[in-house]
Amino acid sequence: MNNNPVVRIEEARKGLPDFLQSVKLKYVKLGYHYLMSHLLTLCMVPLVAITLVQASQMNYGDIQNLYLNLQLNLISIIVVSAFVVCGSTVYIMRRPKSIYLVDYACYRAPDHLRVQYKKFMDHSKLMGDFDESLLEFQRKILERSGLGEETYLPEAMHCIPPRPSMATARDEAEQVMFGALDNLFKSTNVKRKDIGILVVNCSLFNPTPSLSAVIVNKYKLRGNIKSFNLGGMGCSAGVIAIDLAKDMLQVHRNTYAVVVSTENITQNRYFGNKKSMLIPNCLFRMGCAAILLSNKASEKRRAKYKLVHVVRTHKGAEDTAFKCVYQEQDDNGKTGVSLSKDLMSIAGSALKTNITTLGPLVLPISEQLLFFVTLLARKLLNNAKIKPYIPDFKLAFDHFCIHAGGRGVIDELEKNLQLSPIHVEASRMTLHRFGNTSSSSIWYELAYIEAKGRIKKGHRIWQIAFGSGFKCNSAVWQAMRNVKPSPNSPWEDCIHRYPVQIIN
Repeated sequence: MNNNPVVRIEEARKGLPDFLQSVKLKYVKLGYHYLMSHLLTLCMVPLVAITLVQASQMNYGDIQNLYLNLQLNLISIIVVSAFVVCGSTVYIMRRPKSIYLVDYACYRAPDHLRVQYKKFMDHSKLMGDFDESLLEFQRKILERSGLGEETYLPEAMHCIPPRPSMATARDEAEQVMFGALDNLFKSTNVKRKDIGILVVNCSLFNPTPSLSAVIVNKYKLRGNIKSFNLGGMGCSAGVIAIDLAKDMLQVHRNTYAVVVSTENITQNRYFGNKKSMLIPNCLFRMGCAAILLSNKASEKRRAKYKLVHVVRTHKGAEDTAFKCVYQEQDDNGKTGVSLSKDLMSIAGSALKTNITTLGPLVLPISEQLLFFVTLLARKLLNNAKIKPYIPDFKLAFDHFCIHAGGRGVIDELEKNLQLSPIHVEASRMTLHRFGNTSSSSIWYELAYIEAKGRIKKGHRIWQIAFGSGFKCNSAVWQAMRNVKPSPNSPWEDCIHRYPVQIIN
């Protein structure tokens, strides 16, 4: 920068028109959005005014004639009214029930299970048959991952040598699930016999009896509970579980549904030397979320959120998408999850399909119109120079919970959806504090936003998750009130330290 004051003033003067132009365009766009959002109201004003003027000019004879006409058409009025009443009754009886999120809880492991970079690398040297290049590869992944020094690994992974067995995997599952559920039941005071639906999702650990049966046994849930156990569905299974619970709540009246989203690390750490299968070791950490949903009208008053939309996208028909996150054995017979180099492009394609469906449901008419006009111009003019219009999802949502799958995932969505740093803050800080907790990460992110006191009545939250298969799933919630953090929030004693600066 030039230190000469005269030159700096001249440079500022030259840049002023560009600045004024950008400000002008900003306010033009704001005016356009306001006009389109209130177009119906603005059109109704002249109509109402004309009606009032006409009514004010009517004399007694006109009013008497109107009354006589109504008397002559009494039968027609009764028939029309009967149809309206019947139609309204059928609509009310058949319309989807409102689904309320009463509360949720996220598990936080004890401090002795924290794993720092140095401890992780020291254990990697002792646990695997790694040469210096593979150790350096893991170190670089850790440094660039966006994970901090306070994430958690299960007890069995802190042992040297590690103890990955069925028993220790069960211990991890019970520790995280019971920890989250104990907090949930304590904060909501829901009676166990009132829980009619249970959905548990854990992708890689599926013992017999199932994890849902483990919960039924622990909490002595009722014998006719509708229980489901979802396996192998990856990091996006949390939204799938919410969707399944929602469908069940449309069928069964006046009940509660509990959704438990977790992943199990104990038996799924990779001990081989294939780079694409070592990456999950560096990213995945312990975590679990338990969510209480209900269709009871009485729960509306204390519920935190109302479920607005769930949109699911599955790209599994495409072979490259199907195999981009793939559990397999390496050449030495060691099992792990392999991540394809095409993962980010496949995730981008799945996201595009998902928001194409979600957009018309949530975007204001002004954004839909701009998108349609741009698309039409590109098709009719066949001009590749016309850039496709990316809808401004900030007009539809107040908060974003992007699955904390890794730093690259968050960066791509921030760029592609044209979000600001504050919109992805919850995702980055969750990745830093807890790592990739798989399907439960979107709930740690929501807990972060709550802990910051940012959610007000009427705000809309977009949870978006990616998972093997390949899938991209979205859930949209609306706040029923100004939301305060739940008791025993995972951020309870550390939120004052966040956000932190993440080094590139």
